[in-house]
Amino acid sequence: MRGAAAVVGIGQTPYYKRGTSPEPELKLALRAITAAADDAGIDVRDIDGFVSYASERSDASKVMPALGTRECRFTSLVWFHGGALTATLNLASMAIMAGQADCVAIYRSMAEGSSQRLRVMVAQDDTSAQYLVNGLDSPAQILALRAQRLMEYHGMPRSALKATTQASYYHARNNPHAYGRNLDVSDEVYDNARIISEPYRLLDCSRENDGAACILVVSAERAKDLKQKPAYILSAPMGTMEGGGALEENWRPYYATAGQRELADRLWRESGYGPGDVNVAQIYMNMNAMGIGSMIDHGFFTAEESGAFCTFENLIAPSGKLPINTSGGDLGEGFIHGMGLIPEAVRQIRGTSTNQVPDARLSLVTGGPGDLMSSTALLGSGETL
Repeated sequence: MRGAAAVVGIGQTPYYKRGTSPEPELKLALRAITAAADDAGIDVRDIDGFVSYASERSDASKVMPALGTRECRFTSLVWFHGGALTATLNLASMAIMAGQADCVAIYRSMAEGSSQRLRVMVAQDDTSAQYLVNGLDSPAQILALRAQRLMEYHGMPRSALKATTQASYYHARNNPHAYGRNLDVSDEVYDNARIISEPYRLLDCSRENDGAACILVVSAERAKDLKQKPAYILSAPMGTMEGGGALEENWRPYYATAGQRELADRLWRESGYGPGDVNVAQIYMNMNAMGIGSMIDHGFFTAEESGAFCTFENLIAPSGKLPINTSGGDLGEGFIHGMGLIPEAVRQIRGTSTNQVPDARLSLVTGGPGDLMSSTALLGSGETL
């Protein structure tokens, strides 16, 4: 897979407060796909592959007629939830490498008024029985248990949570498209935010937004002739470890994890790079402690080192040791199941981010941490091949 395919187009709709989108999910998806095609300089009718994940309802059979698709040759939905975010890059790359598609759209659209995703799919259909019978029916409650273990057993300080939140909102303030661009998260604002589920305060949690995002993937050879600088897919592993899946909380051996340690090992092995080579990272943060867990699993630091590493200065662009979530990420920009993270990773490779890291060559994107299964991906510039 290494460098065989590249992201050449990105498109996003505005972020809306959950339940307030003026358009249904399908129309949001179409707007994002069309914007990505325009960005790449590709005729939207020539997209012949469609990939999404989780509970996406705007499937290929619905978007094809509206787009005027000439031929659909490949379509797939990755089963699991936000953990599947970057697994879509894996599927798109394999479809292109196998000759099953020439141009694949990866997209996610959400509008609470259309799908009732948060109220029905997450709270009822997508939560494992072992949680529901114990009164845990929201991601914040479930992931709070893992955060507490990281804090109480491994010594991760609350200061690490605050730093990731403040870095995300700092970046959002420079992004005119970020939903949270007008919020200045001072120490006082953070410390006075209400508790959602101990240890999470309100600003430690992502907000569900209405909106859509899309990226287009083509072969590396074709990418050379298109108008945007390609972001090459160097590796995009997916899966879980023994004891994962629906057995949640039964990893063997058990440890406080985002469920990505084995995935990260594969990522570095397949790409030929390591954590010390990464210039910028877009970390999925449905809740910020799990994002820190993801960085631990990827080898940037240990849980015991998280307080020293996760400082505001280390996490911001342009000069931080590891700038994260440079568009504002799931916390500050907006949350459509993490899909906004991949376009920002691509902008960093292009050099067009509103919080640009100088000479960014390697851009990490992680899938949802703590999911039944998860994924991760490394994008690189042409110099990294």
